[in-house]
Amino acid sequence: MTKTNWSRFSKLALALVVLLSALAGPVGAVSVASENVPNESQVGSQVTATATLDELYRNPQLESWTLAGETDLEDVTWTVTYYDQTGAKVDQQSFDGQNFSGAQVAAGDGTSEVEISVTGTVPEVEAYSYDPAQTFTLISLDQTREGGSSNDIDTWTAHHYTEDSAAARAELDSAQAAIQSASGANTQQAQQTFNNAVEAFNGEEFNLATNLANEAETSANQAQQSSQTTQLLIYAAGGLLVVALIAGGFLYWRSQQTTYDKLG
Repeated sequence: MTKTNWSRFSKLALALVVLLSALAGPVGAVSVASENVPNESQVGSQVTATATLDELYRNPQLESWTLAGETDLEDVTWTVTYYDQTGAKVDQQSFDGQNFSGAQVAAGDGTSEVEISVTGTVPEVEAYSYDPAQTFTLISLDQTREGGSSNDIDTWTAHHYTEDSAAARAELDSAQAAIQSASGANTQQAQQTFNNAVEAFNGEEFNLATNLANEAETSANQAQQSSQTTQLLIYAAGGLLVVALIAGGFLYWRSQQTTYDKLG
């Protein structure tokens, strides 16, 4: 390749890099430093979830942006607290409602970390599901830049339940464990009953789901016991056969010895 062609190739490659960078857009500039978010909560209970953001200005051209949040909690209060590099509080804002926006994050204010805390009431379950378990959005955070473009920072979900659904789920878990423990036995009936229990759970028929789960667990335990009994009988029969063969061999040997003695 000549020097002229190489120069043209270099310019073309540089142009492509610039074009691809422009199309890709800026990379998300925020990371989650820590979080304190419950994995599950009972419907109607009040919960608090907290997330702390740092590395707020990874892009040198991004010196300020706007934070927005969303939750499925009800009767919600948001608290956004700003800290500098020493950990000292710079500012604090409060918002009400399931959505908030307009929380300004700016390097010029000395902000190095932002803590977002949301408190509210766990909502009703719209649709129950055994596997995967039904969830709701606890916190969803977005970064909005000047011009309207935005990045999803992170989203946290949690399992929500009622007292009845939790009791039914516990029975289903126990039945499923019994079926898995009886691996190798004939658990077809137990599995079918368990499947019916799951359908009842998903249909919010928790009493029926509990009863069917108990039946499935009993069936699985009986299948395992029957399988173990059958194995013991097989082992016993095998042992008797070995003893019979040994005894028969011994008697045959004795009979042969007696015959030799008479001939002698």
